[in-house]
Amino acid sequence: MTIPGLNNKHFLVLVGNALGISIGFSISFLLFHFLPVHEVGIWFFIMSIVALCEAARYGFLATATVSFYAGTTPERGATVMGSVWFLALSLSGIIAALNGLAFFILPHTHNVELILCIKWVGITYLSTVCLDVVSWKLQAEEKYSTIVMYRMTNSILTILSFTILIYTGRMTLENALLLNVVTNLIVSGLVLVRGSGIRYITRRSAESVRELTNYGKYMLGTTTVSSLLVNADTWIINYVLGPAAVAVYNLAIRFMAVIELPIRTLLTTGTSEMAIAYNRDDLPQVTHIFKKYAGMLTIIFIPIVLGGIVLADIPIYLLGGAKYSGTIAANSFRLFLLASLLYPIDRFNGLVLDMIRQTKVNFYKVIIMLGTKVTFNFVGLALFGNIYGVNLSCFIMTIVAIVYGNYQLRRCIRYKFTDILRLGYKEVKLLVNKKVKDYRLVVNPASKN
Repeated sequence: MTIPGLNNKHFLVLVGNALGISIGFSISFLLFHFLPVHEVGIWFFIMSIVALCEAARYGFLATATVSFYAGTTPERGATVMGSVWFLALSLSGIIAALNGLAFFILPHTHNVELILCIKWVGITYLSTVCLDVVSWKLQAEEKYSTIVMYRMTNSILTILSFTILIYTGRMTLENALLLNVVTNLIVSGLVLVRGSGIRYITRRSAESVRELTNYGKYMLGTTTVSSLLVNADTWIINYVLGPAAVAVYNLAIRFMAVIELPIRTLLTTGTSEMAIAYNRDDLPQVTHIFKKYAGMLTIIFIPIVLGGIVLADIPIYLLGGAKYSGTIAANSFRLFLLASLLYPIDRFNGLVLDMIRQTKVNFYKVIIMLGTKVTFNFVGLALFGNIYGVNLSCFIMTIVAIVYGNYQLRRCIRYKFTDILRLGYKEVKLLVNKKVKDYRLVVNPASKN
């Protein structure tokens, strides 16, 4: 017996993202429970810098890989993949070399966070390059089940290695960082021997490299600044309040990954849908996809956010343990949830701008968002003296982004803001009715007649 609607690209992407979030929760649980609070803060500080470096690589090449590789002839595909590998390895090598130069600072500093960053950021970044490139290739080929398999393998190995450290009494921050790199390298070795396309690096061409570079340059800026948006909070909190506050903040925001799950899923599948419509000069369809997905997510988020606000203390206690009870993590989580009601419209606004070749406008949008967030982070932290100041900056930044983004987007396509919510409600209602009907057919096939 099969359940209709599960064997499709949306579901496979959803499963992949859900696995990543679930494993992320599991790893966070082990870190929060078995490392001191300040070391947990340092872990997230280091990972935020790694994430920024990975965002540069992703922004520069991920969408470009899908755009230029998908549906091409084998000859063209080999040239594109060879060029992608060349650019990915070159960019990764440059960042790793810069990190290597930073080792000269080590004898002249006693700052623990800085020392650990210099030691681990570069090697952690290099350990993920193979898995990243192969994931882009598989996305272009729409082999989402294989992506899920690789993600699951990497995540399970990480959890097992951390569990071994805990039971052998060797769970320290540096050991955790080391085994994180080792598991990445193991999975990278696996993907390299299973159709990674790295052998095509000799078939790269200057023209293909130039095409990828021209396409990816604004995407690089947008994605890098977007990563700064995510990680600026961690850096500023660490600077103003210290590593312990970083740990509390990351506990509060950790569950926002649940909100990000459906957004990331529909952004992934919506990218190809909008690209196809735009390439066919069908702007009304692009507008419809934008309104449909942004509206559906906003409507769906309303009961999720209300439930999260009521039950916020429970997940905070389960993930963080008793030592985080009584902190402001739960209330901060509630405020992040409220702000998330604005996320779908903001994210899909940015996606549409990219798809209709307004990448420069979207880049300016995230620059404005970054400036707003950094400014109000310092203002908020000064006013409240705790991470509530970050919640304030999140609200203000998202509102500014929506106002600016809608102004720019409405210069290119026609829609009303109220159309998004109206169509979203209609589509959610249709989806629920369809799923109820499908479920009844599974339970009672005779009802079809």
